[in-house]
Amino acid sequence: MATPESATARLSRLLTMVPWLVHRQGIDIDEAAAELGVPRAQIESDLSLLFVCGTPGHLPDDLIEAEWEEGRVYLRNADTIARPLRLGIDEATALIVGLRALAAVPGLGEREAVDRALAKLTEATGESAQATRRVQVTLAGSVADETLALAREELRGHRRVHLRYLVAARDEATERDVDPMRVFNIDSHWYLEGWCHRAQDVRLFRLDRIETITPLDVDGTPPAQARARDLDTDIFTPAPDDLTVTLGLAPQAAWVAEYYPVQDRTQAADGNLTVTLRTADSTWVRNLVWRLAGGAWVIEPQSLREEVRAGADEALAAYEGS
Repeated sequence: MATPESATARLSRLLTMVPWLVHRQGIDIDEAAAELGVPRAQIESDLSLLFVCGTPGHLPDDLIEAEWEEGRVYLRNADTIARPLRLGIDEATALIVGLRALAAVPGLGEREAVDRALAKLTEATGESAQATRRVQVTLAGSVADETLALAREELRGHRRVHLRYLVAARDEATERDVDPMRVFNIDSHWYLEGWCHRAQDVRLFRLDRIETITPLDVDGTPPAQARARDLDTDIFTPAPDDLTVTLGLAPQAAWVAEYYPVQDRTQAADGNLTVTLRTADSTWVRNLVWRLAGGAWVIEPQSLREEVRAGADEALAAYEGS
């Protein structure tokens, strides 16, 4: 079954289609469908939708008129959106700055396309583009170029790698051999996905948490049962029996909600955050709360709250004894 088209995608096509058709009155509908890259049935559906589109007022003269019964398309009363879409100065500036930031991403695969788009925008905006040079974007959480380049190289060569990897959930470094499957970027973080021989399963490794990566003289082809995860859904999939934890975070500890994968977050008027996360091991949660020294507290489950309180009491007793 075909994936339903999003409202955003359809609106984008309609805004492009209307001025295009207005300047090609009487075009054959099959030719229009071919040029716009959609089936004829989709064009007819879009034209039917245009019948109820127009300017406020809801009177006949306010709505777009579309005709295609004879196999040729005519649009009338669409002058308000008949002009091709053009970027304003602010929009062009935002795009130029964004493209320059994108071009600075290490290991970017489509750099030539970015460079071409940037050159065209800069030329089209002329002197206005000079203002963009006063705007700089710094990409946070970047990884070393060497780590990214080495991960890509071993992926292409189908070679196994040995990782010394920091597991943030337990705040410990682990050693593991991995058969690389792909390298990708999501939410400004680079990831290596591969078959982990330690876990005997597919795992994700954030490149900025890889302390060392060493190529091994071993074939790194993943086993037949290795399956890459669907990146269109949440890339972090907790197990059904993982513990659900609700934490309170003071403003100085708000970074926790960005550093660790959380499912829900709510901000109160005083700036405190309430976040919910899933974990297979609550040890790191206890350590995190103790380390933040009042900046974080466990709300649920009650058993974990009591463990954190008991550990804090023990620590205080040890200080008093000394």
